Amino acid sequence: MTVASFLRALAEKTPTPGGGAVSGVVGSLASSLAAMVVSYSVGRKALEAHQPKLAEAHRTLGRAADLFIRLADEDAAAYQAVRDLSRLDPSDPARAGLDEAKAACLQVPMATLAACGDVLLLLKELAGISNRHLRSDLAIAAVLAEAAARSSWWNVSINASTGSVPASTESAPHGQDALAQADRLRERCIGLARDVERACGELNGDV
Repeated sequence: MTVASFLRALAEKTPTPGGGAVSGVVGSLASSLAAMVVSYSVGRKALEAHQPKLAEAHRTLGRAADLFIRLADEDAAAYQAVRDLSRLDPSDPARAGLDEAKAACLQVPMATLAACGDVLLLLKELAGISNRHLRSDLAIAAVLAEAAARSSWWNVSINASTGSVPASTESAPHGQDALAQADRLRERCIGLARDVERACGELNGDV
């Protein structure tokens, strides 16, 4: 989809794409914007000591942007699968995949939350070693990553609290276990975003 076609589809009276897909797209925007900051930092003589770290950061952010888009697609697919399978007759063998689809409705936003934390941690590291003339862009990337994290938390919260997902397992927490984990990830993301904004403000002389 183009951006315009995605927005048109989002505005339609259809279940997907929805909030989960938006969370992934916003996470990808955050990663791509941060990658732009790094692009303007790579090769700068004043940042020569940080070039290896910057080059690796650029690769990492590119992978993160791709990951968020995949998660956006997976979120939409999981939710659509739950809707489709729930409408089948209880005797239909295809309903056997319903629990798996419901589990994905938690696992995908949880993965998005975790990825936001990873991106924000990297942005915190970049605040002091990237092109200071793009500090507002780095701060905006942090704001977007936090928004993606908080949005994903809502999806975990709703899906975990409705009791519509399978019980917790050792490898994939669901229900209240998932919500507790999501709470920790959200608070971490909020804290990291504040750290990035504070660092960018110090570079700007605002703090």
